Amino acid sequence: MQIWIRTPIAIVVALASLGAITERVREPDVSDTEIRIGNVMPYSGNLEAFGAIGKAEAAYFEMINERGGINGRKVRFISRDDKSNPSTALELTRDLIETENVLLMFGSFGTPGNFAVRTYLNERQIPQLFVASGDDHLSDPTLFPWTMGWQPSIREEGRIYANYIQAFYPGKRIVALWQNDHFGRELFRGLQDGLGDIARMIKVDIAYDVADEHLGTHVSALKRSGAEIFVFAGAPADLTKVIRSAAELNWHPVFLLNHMSSSIATVLKPAGPEKALGVITATFLKDANDPVWKDEQAVKDWQTFIEKYNRAGGNDDSAAMFGYAAAETLAQVLRQCGDDLSRDNVMKQAAALEDYQGSILLPGIKINTGRWDFRPIKHLRLVQFDGRSWQPIGDVLETAFSRAQK
Repeated sequence: MQIWIRTPIAIVVALASLGAITERVREPDVSDTEIRIGNVMPYSGNLEAFGAIGKAEAAYFEMINERGGINGRKVRFISRDDKSNPSTALELTRDLIETENVLLMFGSFGTPGNFAVRTYLNERQIPQLFVASGDDHLSDPTLFPWTMGWQPSIREEGRIYANYIQAFYPGKRIVALWQNDHFGRELFRGLQDGLGDIARMIKVDIAYDVADEHLGTHVSALKRSGAEIFVFAGAPADLTKVIRSAAELNWHPVFLLNHMSSSIATVLKPAGPEKALGVITATFLKDANDPVWKDEQAVKDWQTFIEKYNRAGGNDDSAAMFGYAAAETLAQVLRQCGDDLSRDNVMKQAAALEDYQGSILLPGIKINTGRWDFRPIKHLRLVQFDGRSWQPIGDVLETAFSRAQK
């Protein structure tokens, strides 16, 4: 684990430079009855599957409103479709701030889109909270004090896979298939970083595009390398095809896959549970379709929620659970704000979460933030699929590059 120490001078300079760029926009008209929250999501386009995150968030706030809202106020969640286009994300975010007069932006999906709006929001001192991206640079309060991530770092997830390989399969040949975008590239770089001097054991890596129709051909090429370990970083639907292809080729490597594509119901069952037997991932959320949780109240509540708000993405979608858990975290922040819904206080409370245990988080994984700690979830758990459920491998792991200053 590396800890970066930043000097107070650097912090002051960064904050001063942001404040000097533009005058602060006026506070939104927060009424006694309503809190307006802005969001952009890919409800159409190549990544529309992740729009389930926004649908679940909308349904969660609908549920909260039916229960009386937060501190007596209803939440108006205004979500727009950016089609995974950064320029569109910026245009829509401007409209949400300047026309819809939202208090903050919450949970917007994707690294490019969040990068596109980050400067705009920070210049105007508008909270950009719990972004749906695992990029380290979206959790740096010294440079962007109004932007906070939520999930563990993508690159650190890659490092955890590297650490696992080093511990249990030293000297084995490795191959990787990764989605040719910021997400896939970051996870693969984390794998390389974690392997360090033995990164040479990665014999072949293939970057594929989202619309690639030749995944089976790529899997065949990776098998021919003779590798014993296979790392996948890509979309859920692609992983289903990859698992099937590997089984058809009678190739059974140690198979590690990114956690956002690890749903039992939407990925492993369609691929064939027997074909997915033994796959490994690092995760922080419960899988509602894992029988190990069937008697737990939180998962029963989730099932009730999905049945009532069926537009929330479906109980078979891990993206929907991600959205539910993120919305639950924001609701906690707003409760802590009490009647002070200034943007300053929203950021203050977002940076004051202490051992918060969301209902969907795995046991032992808690949310902590601080003035200089904008990475709420810092732990993952390695798990392995036994054909029916996820079985834990060892203890909860702190992500390899934790930069938290406590």
